[in-house]
Amino acid sequence: MSRSASSGGGGPEPRFAVVGNPDNRRVAFFEEAVRSAGLPAARVVPWLQVLRGEAAFAPGECVRIDSPGEDAEVDRLLRGVDDPTRVEGSARWYAHFTAAVEAVAGAASAAGAEVLGSPADIAVLFDKRLCHGLLDRAGVPVPASPTSGPAGAPVRGWSDVRELLREHRMPRAFVKLAHGSSASGVLAVETAGPGRVRASTSVERDGAGRLFNSLRVRRYTSEREVGAVVDALAPDGLHIERWLPKASQRGRAADLRIVVVGGRATHAVVRTSTSPMTNLHLGGARGDLDEVRGAVAAAGGCWREALAMCERAAACFPGTPCVGVDLLPTAGWRRFAVGEVNAFGDLLPGLTGLPGSGAEGLNTYAAQVAAVLDRARAFRLDQVGSGSGVRCVQLQGGGLRQRGALVIDDNAADVRAGAREPDVIQTRGPRNHRAVTAS
Repeated sequence: MSRSASSGGGGPEPRFAVVGNPDNRRVAFFEEAVRSAGLPAARVVPWLQVLRGEAAFAPGECVRIDSPGEDAEVDRLLRGVDDPTRVEGSARWYAHFTAAVEAVAGAASAAGAEVLGSPADIAVLFDKRLCHGLLDRAGVPVPASPTSGPAGAPVRGWSDVRELLREHRMPRAFVKLAHGSSASGVLAVETAGPGRVRASTSVERDGAGRLFNSLRVRRYTSEREVGAVVDALAPDGLHIERWLPKASQRGRAADLRIVVVGGRATHAVVRTSTSPMTNLHLGGARGDLDEVRGAVAAAGGCWREALAMCERAAACFPGTPCVGVDLLPTAGWRRFAVGEVNAFGDLLPGLTGLPGSGAEGLNTYAAQVAAVLDRARAFRLDQVGSGSGVRCVQLQGGGLRQRGALVIDDNAADVRAGAREPDVIQTRGPRNHRAVTAS
């Protein structure tokens, strides 16, 4: 990947506009990457302008859509909830956010600007049910799920969850908000017979039945408590996945976030925790990537194949140039599944590219700027296409405020669900699955 605008090629260099919240550090990281590449300063288009119908773009701009998170007024307009620590409102958020993305795409197209991402991809990426179904149909190993895809089973409340867990023989499963992020509304549910239910979650329920995000993972130990939380979440849409038996590092459960830029896995971070959720804001910690590679090799697996699995997942979203893939290693480090694909999965401060990725020495934002530069140079050299019109809109970010603290999406989408049988990962649908080994 080319690192600066002066590293070759003639003609005009890209001019970036970034749709984001001006005080969000994601925007600051991207602005710094653009400056470091020797390009004109990125123009920031605030989300508030977009939501008020005031956003405008210039001909020839490359438009990046960043996170609408970490701004209380933006969150209020999207979710209709005054307290940003509340869990409820994700379905409304999804409807308003995807409509806003379409509006950005339309305004950019009318102005002759180009967007770096696809509104259609975004709509799928922010619906866990649709994303899971798309990955499954593409043959990407995913945890088994009765709610996968547009024809998935409806979930109206705890009674539906309980029945689906029984029907699909899932004594341990993750129940998640269909449009959630940063582990908001995620419950790791365990059942052991009638009335014997417990769940780990960051959801806090007050005396009035309202739900709040918390920085502490708590455990509900009765079916009444678990059912009350699930019933309160259900109106926003729920997704269920089997809870995979996970690999561990130094006695802590582990998974990975892999960033894929331009179809290539460029960055990786290991996340470990003593709880089912490895999100860093919930007490998770970064693990040792070298130890992971060693453990995979010792188990007879192949690290490169694990990265290739993430690249196949990213290829399901061809209009989106950068995604963060949650890679779930099963116990023993030989097999892997893809838990989620995140449009906002690139906030990994201080992390540089993997060896051989082409992004060595570059952080995730610099790698994305370099990819746009490479594409622009190839375009000029080949002299093909018109270079105008909407191609897609890339989304980056998805933090939200958790009760009393900030949540960032480099820790988001922690999902550990697996197949119908222990260590078996679904690859083709609820009734047709096979074990996939990285080798």
